[in-house]
Amino acid sequence: MLPAVVKLCCGISYPHLRSMAGLQRTAVAVIGQEITHLQRSGQSQHHMRALVGLNYYEAKPEDIKSVPAKGDQLFYIQQGQEAMRKALNMLEEKDGWKVEITQSNGDVICSKVMPGARKVFRLEAVLEASPDELYDLLFVRVEEMHQWNPSIQHIKVLKRVGPETIVTHEVSAETAGNLIGQRDFLSVRHSCKQKSCVYLGGEAIQMESFPPQACFVRAEDGPTCIIIEALDKDSRRSRFTWLLNMDVKGWLPKSIVNQALPRAQLDFTRHLRRHLTASTTLG
Repeated sequence: MLPAVVKLCCGISYPHLRSMAGLQRTAVAVIGQEITHLQRSGQSQHHMRALVGLNYYEAKPEDIKSVPAKGDQLFYIQQGQEAMRKALNMLEEKDGWKVEITQSNGDVICSKVMPGARKVFRLEAVLEASPDELYDLLFVRVEEMHQWNPSIQHIKVLKRVGPETIVTHEVSAETAGNLIGQRDFLSVRHSCKQKSCVYLGGEAIQMESFPPQACFVRAEDGPTCIIIEALDKDSRRSRFTWLLNMDVKGWLPKSIVNQALPRAQLDFTRHLRRHLTASTTLG
């Protein structure tokens, strides 16, 4: 969910990507069911809850509890769902993708230039974990991500809008070799699970109660998404597709940004694999 987490021309060569349209239809169907459920008379207030606004630096995990909302919960849910829908549409478009990086372990990163000349990046990998395990790491326990990913200084959940939507603040770490530099992100993240597939989507939002801070450049994510699909029913392995779509802001040349973003995807996947291996060994 990250925060920050989850991502098709070159997709033709991968058999599993030929079913991307089917994945999108499934996700859209699930999202539609959620909206219908929320809009039923009298149920949206009862079913979804939002958090009281908290000062980021004063809030503690035990302070973050769902309370009855007064109208903003549906806004966050719909924004997260719309971000996911847009990101899935980007992945479904097969024209214009170009292979950027091919790793010996099978990981592939492709890029595509979008309107406005911004590049988006799609990473394809296979991970030794089930969709449920990855969902738990990247969404349920997103605040713990800094413990295994040194690229993140911290992530804080500012609002929990029901079980499937959260608002997060993320700060990247000041690490050696970081070409972009330290950034912070304010994002809405939405998730949905359908059989053996998990969808994580999101994008940047603005909140008057949490404006940009003088000590960070506020970058903007999204629309972005991660698709986690079980390879087969009896396997703990998952196919991991991550669309990275980011405006890092600042005055960095595009050539630097376009080198740094796919490298960040590879770094993230490496740290995630290392954590999964350590967890399996300890377990």
